[in-house]
Amino acid sequence: MEAGAGMVRYLGPPRAADLVLASCPEVVPGPGRVQAMVVGPGVDARGVDRPDGEDDQVDRVTGSFAQDLPLLVDAGGLELLGRWLAAGHRRTAPTLLTPHAGELARLLGTVADGEEVTREQVEQAPLAHARRAAVLTGCTVLLKGATTLVVTPDPAVPVRSQADAPPWLATAGAGDVLAGLAGVLLAAGLAPLEAGSLAALVHGTAASRATPGGPVRALGVAHAIPLAVADLLAGTAPRGR
Repeated sequence: MEAGAGMVRYLGPPRAADLVLASCPEVVPGPGRVQAMVVGPGVDARGVDRPDGEDDQVDRVTGSFAQDLPLLVDAGGLELLGRWLAAGHRRTAPTLLTPHAGELARLLGTVADGEEVTREQVEQAPLAHARRAAVLTGCTVLLKGATTLVVTPDPAVPVRSQADAPPWLATAGAGDVLAGLAGVLLAAGLAPLEAGSLAALVHGTAASRATPGGPVRALGVAHAIPLAVADLLAGTAPRGR
């Protein structure tokens, strides 16, 4: 909502939908026409102690993989996508994956014939693992970290990187803000590489604006997005600290 989407739809369990509407009453609940989808945040792909309605949410996420729409996959959706790809399916529409190191390790372990990949291995060679994931999935990969990397399945395309965000951005929910930002840009028609790169820039700029030099909440980063965009357009964006 803070990134300039003309309209946001929400598909999810009734309890979550009620909370979304209480916070953002302009959100439209239920299925309908969209230009892009963001799937995965808050979804439990493991099937352990799922609350009521969560099985439906898993089905919704898995069903989105076969749709001919730009798609951003994050969090629990990454594990579901890995299983879907391992079953022989393939995404043909523009797709951006936004894992952190642990999620990328699990995704690689699923799509690379069960090969064990650890978080530590990804952290030691982030670019190599991000490129491998992009090739194996056929999707653009945005690997979150102190330095965010955005790579495409084409090894000839240079990597994009972003390292201006303050260290305080490493907080729960910050990745969901990034996912929403990139989803809006995909809906606007940007290719996954450009959507991921620009979202990382705005995300880092918003975090620098939101933090007073100390801790910052993810919601504070989200609320700082409009001013961060204005700063970037005016050429007055603060640098990360």
